[in-house]
Amino acid sequence: MLFNVLRDILKTPAIEIILHLKRSTGMSVNELCGRMKMSYMGIKQHCVALEKKGYLDTWRRPRPAGRPEKLYRLTRKTEPLFPQTGNELTLDMLVTAAKVYGETAPQKLIFSFFQTRGDRYSAKLRGKSVVERAEELAVLRSAEGCFSTVEYDAAAGLRLVEYHVPFGEVARRFPVIHEMEREMLARVLNYPVERKVEEAGGLNRVVFRVRALGS
Repeated sequence: MLFNVLRDILKTPAIEIILHLKRSTGMSVNELCGRMKMSYMGIKQHCVALEKKGYLDTWRRPRPAGRPEKLYRLTRKTEPLFPQTGNELTLDMLVTAAKVYGETAPQKLIFSFFQTRGDRYSAKLRGKSVVERAEELAVLRSAEGCFSTVEYDAAAGLRLVEYHVPFGEVARRFPVIHEMEREMLARVLNYPVERKVEEAGGLNRVVFRVRALGS
């Protein structure tokens, strides 16, 4: 993925800030300091510079007491750093399959793809509990460009939250992908899974919620 290549080559705080913000709905300078082990002023200077260039904006998060907390979040100007993987080629192949083999061919190919990917996930997961397996799954899907995180608490239950959809253009043309992906994750985790798109910090994120662990 382009972002990982840039990070390996450049290794700059600005790149790391963008990486941490990509996996969130917004973070304060203090939160970024805790993740990156840098000084407050060092992080602040980079955030201000990125904001001036249009890569970050800010919003205020209410607190139980005191003034609202200032958070930084990514803007859509950062989207070229997280490209759609193979969308043009995949779309051409699916459209061609429909022309050559009939209208149901794309759906059959997509089904086969998610069956194979689900089997690959299952073969790599070693966790005994569903939470452990979800955490391992998040690592695998992050490597594929989904920027996945796991959230788990007694109130909200278990959720796999993803901040990027690498095949977004293909899914817009063939929306059945969303349902097949949900079914794949349910099969891999062996629990019913709900899929929901949430608007967060001006950008969308996809939430896969494991229904059996919190309702």
